[in-house]
Amino acid sequence: MTDAATPAAAVLSTRGLSKTFGALQVARGIDLDLARSARLGLIGPNGAGKTTLVNLLTGFTEPDAGTITLDGERIDRLSGDERVRRGLVRTHQLNTLLVEETARENIAVAIAEREGLGWRMLRYGARWRACVAEADERLAEVGLADVAGHRVSELPYGRQRLLEIGIALAMRPRVLLLDEPAAGVPSGEAHAIHDMIDRLPPDVAVLMIEHDMEIVFRFAREIIVLVQGAILTRGTPAQIARDPQVRSVYLGRSVA
Repeated sequence: MTDAATPAAAVLSTRGLSKTFGALQVARGIDLDLARSARLGLIGPNGAGKTTLVNLLTGFTEPDAGTITLDGERIDRLSGDERVRRGLVRTHQLNTLLVEETARENIAVAIAEREGLGWRMLRYGARWRACVAEADERLAEVGLADVAGHRVSELPYGRQRLLEIGIALAMRPRVLLLDEPAAGVPSGEAHAIHDMIDRLPPDVAVLMIEHDMEIVFRFAREIIVLVQGAILTRGTPAQIARDPQVRSVYLGRSVA
């Protein structure tokens, strides 16, 4: 297996991260290092604790034990919003968009929040117009310039998922956590998601949870396998594909 990033080189690190719900231990002493510019896949069987780990990282769930550091500074005591402001940003398995607002307004709101502006009070002022102008740039980057003025509720689901990635990028992440970015997207629309993931800024560290092995093995330089809340192994896609433990507990077949 390849070596994980050393703590000194890592932009995001956890040590001993643990969480129990009742009698169910969903995170068991997880030590994780994510290097700058990483492209790391996170896989595991249903119930392995993948989304729980992302929730712990982003402050949606409070750990029972362990630490989380971003660029060497502890963030596990910070709110989720403060972690976003520090550069730890996620997308969700189910999108969380403002469906009655336009695509442009969705990104402009995110930009206003990034800048600490009360966007409801700002609308139509000069600072709001600056947010809107930047929103148009972000929409162009993710291939949505043609639907900038469309309500989100009018957009095909695949384009809504693209918009969520655009919002995440507008937050200027240092670390981007993608939770099944193509989940629920029809196959005819999924290629646009895959292409956007391939074009993510190279200086942003990316951790992707994904059940689609084709996507993971194409995207990731390294893959972590999570089983029953603990890391089973970590390695390159080729190493993971031929690992007999991985095949027996998750893949069930060779993935090459």
